[in-house]
Amino acid sequence: MRNLQTLTNQPFDLIVIGGGINGAATARDGALRGLKTLIIDKGDFGGGTTSWSSRLIHGGLRYLEYFEFHLVRESLHEREVLLRNAPHLAKSLQMTIPIYRSGSRSYRIIQVGMVLYDVLSYDKSLPNHRMLSRKTTRQLFRAIDADELAGAGQYYDAQAEHAERLCFENILDAQQAGAVALNYAQVEDIHLANRRITGLTCRDLLSDDTFEVTTHDKTVVVNTSGPWVDAVCGLSESPVSKGQKIGGTKGSHIIVDTFPGAPSTALYVEAKSDGRPFFIIPWLGQYLIGTTDERYNGPLDNIKADDAEVDYLLKETNAVLPAAHLTRQDVRFTYAGVRPLPYAEGKKAGSISRAHILHDHSKEGAENLISLIGGKLTTHRQVGEEFVDVAFRKRGEAVPACPTHKRSLPGAILLDDPRVGQWHDRYRHRIPTAVLDHLIGIYGARTEELLALVDEHPALAEPIVDYAHDIQAQIVFAVQAEMAHTFDDILRRRTTVAMHRNYGFDALPVVSEVLREYCGWSEEQCDRNIRTYHQFMETNCIPDYALKQESPSLQTA
Repeated sequence: MRNLQTLTNQPFDLIVIGGGINGAATARDGALRGLKTLIIDKGDFGGGTTSWSSRLIHGGLRYLEYFEFHLVRESLHEREVLLRNAPHLAKSLQMTIPIYRSGSRSYRIIQVGMVLYDVLSYDKSLPNHRMLSRKTTRQLFRAIDADELAGAGQYYDAQAEHAERLCFENILDAQQAGAVALNYAQVEDIHLANRRITGLTCRDLLSDDTFEVTTHDKTVVVNTSGPWVDAVCGLSESPVSKGQKIGGTKGSHIIVDTFPGAPSTALYVEAKSDGRPFFIIPWLGQYLIGTTDERYNGPLDNIKADDAEVDYLLKETNAVLPAAHLTRQDVRFTYAGVRPLPYAEGKKAGSISRAHILHDHSKEGAENLISLIGGKLTTHRQVGEEFVDVAFRKRGEAVPACPTHKRSLPGAILLDDPRVGQWHDRYRHRIPTAVLDHLIGIYGARTEELLALVDEHPALAEPIVDYAHDIQAQIVFAVQAEMAHTFDDILRRRTTVAMHRNYGFDALPVVSEVLREYCGWSEEQCDRNIRTYHQFMETNCIPDYALKQESPSLQTA
């Protein structure tokens, strides 16, 4: 049980509502600069837009078309910071753009874009771009559609395969600096008096208890709730609740196993039917394909890739890689999320700026409230720095130096670190090499803490399922050390078991058994979680066509 009484008795300097990647980075920065910080989320940390992204750490090549040079430069700088400060989670990724004579962007236009990208990333550690002839492109990508192929452009960006863990490590670093972090705690009321937020009424969704969070005369409240920004503002009966700030667009992805003609590196492709760019990305032994970009005004808690979006991504992948022959039966997982973009009526979804805005609510009668509009996975550290700078200015205090430029995340480690070799030597007879490499790629330097569970309980070295490299110790570690409270937390964010095959249903008996034996969960608690897990997957991840067909794998799950 969480001790919520301590929250009521201590006012905070910085209160962050929303525990996605941008909120986590803000809490981390605030705590590291000495602010007494609280971060609170109604779901799990990184459970919203963060976990539904394309998992890329990129400069945003296509933003150059809209002359957003500042955004591209900022993103490329932050890409470099992440590659340095979180090398276990952010890794370089080669991207290839096939160029077709029938496409909307010519070979020369792509080349100019590539040169600009290199110029704006002048301080990078990754290689510069190169342009490929038609002949070279066909030699390197023999399965690619050759009709009207002019060549290709190749460049490097980066990938965060475990974007949720990038978010969690920001939370962890914030906690280590003294921040209080609460997931599954919902803000139900915002109290305003004398043009300031004076407190929050919250509900612990795990115990159903309500509690109060108090402020003082220098407290700053930050709203980083992503697509829910307007909903949070609407909790206040004041002008803060008026007007629409978020104009979200829906992005959907599919995950498939490797297929005939699958590329060894990522493809950045222009869809043949409508010219929209999308990615075909190697991801943990599978392929992540997406994303779509459609206006969205529906419910935010239950979002699914609809059948038309799945078919669109399959069709366009087959169009550029004709040997793939992908069908609905090849889809292993789907997910969709909403980008919290600025409200821009009448604008095409793809043309809405991806630059973030820090919206100060002073003119609306809340002088200590700031909301984030927009925000990318790549630039989360920069967002956190900006928010904390503003917080200090609002407090009337000098702005201390930001430490996150050079401070590594808790799990940061390079593969040539002596500890990596020591772990392999010590566990080679208990844990397969590929499994240990997988664990290091998730936990980095914190792998030592995870492996301590295997030392204590050798049975926890057993796999969760036979088709993934995750072990049962991760279940216990997620609950004991990483604030996981549900099966979904364990299988979709602390690990990615759910996303590889059969929506994680095969893992449910093992998760239940481990939690009962090692974490003291009751059978009723496990059964309730299983029902909730099934409901979540059916509502958010299993395509409607699969539910209608009632495939054998879903029936027996």
